Amino acid sequence: MNLLSEYTLWRSLAQAIKVKIAAMNTVDIYQDLNEKQREAVMAPPLPLLVLAGAGSGKTRVLVHRIAYLLGEGGISPHSLLAVTFTNKAAAEMRNRLGQLLDFSVSALWVGTFHGLAHRLLRIHWREANLPESFQILDSDDQRRLVKRVIRDLQLDDTRWPAAQSQYFINGQKETGKRPGQVNDDGDPSKRQLVQIYSAYEATCQQRGVVDFAELLLRAFELLRDNATLLAHYQERFRHILVDEFQDTNTLQYDWLRLLAGNQGVLTVVGDDDQSIYGWRGGRADHLQRFLRDYPNASVVRLEQNYRSTATILAAANHLIRGNPDRMGKDLWTDLGSGDPIRLYVGYNEIDEANFVIDRIKNHVSEGLARQEMAVLYRSNAQSRVLEEALIASGIPYRVYGGLRFFERAEIKDALAYLRLIRHREDDASFERVVNVPTRGIGARTVDQVRQLAREQGISLWQAAASFVATDSGRAGKAMRVFLELVQGLAREVVERPLDEQVSLMLTRSGLTEFYAKDSSERGESRAENLEELINAVRAFRPESEELSPIDTFLAHAALEAGEAQGTAWEDCVQLMTLHAAKGLEFPIVFLTGLEEGLFPHQRALGGGEGLEEERRLAYVGITRAMRTLYLSYAEKRRLHGSETYGMASRFVGELPGELIEEIRPRIKVSRPLLAARPNVSRPNASTSTKFSGHWLGQRVQHAHFGAGVITAFEGDGPQSRVQVNFERAGSKWLVLSYARLEAASV
Repeated sequence: MNLLSEYTLWRSLAQAIKVKIAAMNTVDIYQDLNEKQREAVMAPPLPLLVLAGAGSGKTRVLVHRIAYLLGEGGISPHSLLAVTFTNKAAAEMRNRLGQLLDFSVSALWVGTFHGLAHRLLRIHWREANLPESFQILDSDDQRRLVKRVIRDLQLDDTRWPAAQSQYFINGQKETGKRPGQVNDDGDPSKRQLVQIYSAYEATCQQRGVVDFAELLLRAFELLRDNATLLAHYQERFRHILVDEFQDTNTLQYDWLRLLAGNQGVLTVVGDDDQSIYGWRGGRADHLQRFLRDYPNASVVRLEQNYRSTATILAAANHLIRGNPDRMGKDLWTDLGSGDPIRLYVGYNEIDEANFVIDRIKNHVSEGLARQEMAVLYRSNAQSRVLEEALIASGIPYRVYGGLRFFERAEIKDALAYLRLIRHREDDASFERVVNVPTRGIGARTVDQVRQLAREQGISLWQAAASFVATDSGRAGKAMRVFLELVQGLAREVVERPLDEQVSLMLTRSGLTEFYAKDSSERGESRAENLEELINAVRAFRPESEELSPIDTFLAHAALEAGEAQGTAWEDCVQLMTLHAAKGLEFPIVFLTGLEEGLFPHQRALGGGEGLEEERRLAYVGITRAMRTLYLSYAEKRRLHGSETYGMASRFVGELPGELIEEIRPRIKVSRPLLAARPNVSRPNASTSTKFSGHWLGQRVQHAHFGAGVITAFEGDGPQSRVQVNFERAGSKWLVLSYARLEAASV
């Protein structure tokens, strides 16, 4: 589009908007806004921070502010830019604006950070030093290219996993750093990662491709390094509106500031209490940084919640006050108090899952739709037990934003190894894991093996054995290592219990180490899923003895993975992680797995920013509930391949006792909730079994391990032992006469 036709388009669009708004009654436009929403919408054209609590109508405010600026504010649509994080959110904003103004707004610059950056780069590809037809790499394509670069550098890809290098590269780009700007701090490992980054960047430039992180970095550099273009867009985009501002990373914030310059007016909408993406660069403190950078900015707090009952909001408000550096707000509602928050303490994770199923059945019998109920959890691995319970009960469900447990790539890899160990003729399993983790068997080698199998009418395993016998080069040696690995595993797992077979396979195959090296959230989740697979086989009980235990389990896994997940239009219970639940709402919410080390996550127990983000994640989970909220945890859980006796999450203890209704007596070994909640008295000598001055459920302090809860005793006399579940160090057995445990204050 040339400049004249673009000018004509924007002029006609601006005129159409003015005519439309002039014909509308402005009272009708804003009558559905409350006082604070109206204040935000009609704020003067100066920097503005809208601190929007959960369920407070932030999208409505953004859309109405755009309409206000285009109408009564007299702003040209040509000079307005609206940014959000997801395509879904951007589409919703455009749709709502179109409905409000009753005409198409497709020409407006409303989109995601990456979408708008892409639009800039397509227009100015020459200035950005890109080919006109540059292509975008998705995450999987990027990882494959990183893997090729590592191979070209002749590095051991087991020591330098592609996923880890990809995470490093994206992290540097998101802070605006090119390879030459990264200080290795004298660390040889970091120096090697910088070299991989440099080689990857050169390869991308040569091929004319960009990844997602590169889109924004290249768009930022495009404006930063070209004064004429920068002046043009600063003059053009006089009004910039940003949604979910608490999720911006360093580069996104810098890009916005650069684009706004000294004359642009920034309206940012966000909630520091819902900043839960620190692991991917999101910065909760950007709201406070905004106020420092724009000292003339005004702040409007949206605190009226239209989603949840007063009881749910009181719990959320009380919990989030545990974060000291928040900007501060209190959600309120006129929807009434509603039901108390129900707390269930399961004997173990199966008991917890059965409770969830029973409550779902009860609510369905009362006439509620299954899609009105959501089960939330901290880690993807937790879904496995819940899924099995739902399947056994015949309740349809959907895993929102993810795959069912046995459909996840890392689980399918592990199952393929198990199948190949049992059945060498399984060609599909052979192809899946022959180079997973990478062991130097390239696509060309696999093609040769396939060709040999076709020509001789034999299995891929037999063809690979023939290939090894005739090829003494690098490819033949790599294939020989793989064949020997599988054969060795087949010998070692004979007569072993099923869980030991799986554990041994995960270790010897390198799958566990491969995912453990990936420091990203995705890698950690995959490693946890592999550990959960061990739990799955340990809990598995074959219904018949017609097949071996491993074959029976493999059939069970295939059938579960093959069962159709509920379709988008089917009435299904919703399963999802807490991260995936952000932005959603459900009449009934089950928040499960509330145990120390699980939620908050083990890596956050040291305190600081990690623990604060976990608390924000709990706040997000609580505020997803509209009418009914269930909290649950298990006193005993099989986690990381072994049984642990857990304490109730500190987040349970931080909720006001008067809001909680325990829906059954807890007659269990440990009493973690009593230790966690200060408003409940601890057991005394008359109600608890005492042991050398200590009792089960007592909160104690150790000089080295810190605070914990006693979960078991063993033996008597000087060598008697006590098991303590420590907040930071996990579960430990200690000899009482040496442990010198002291009673900790509750």
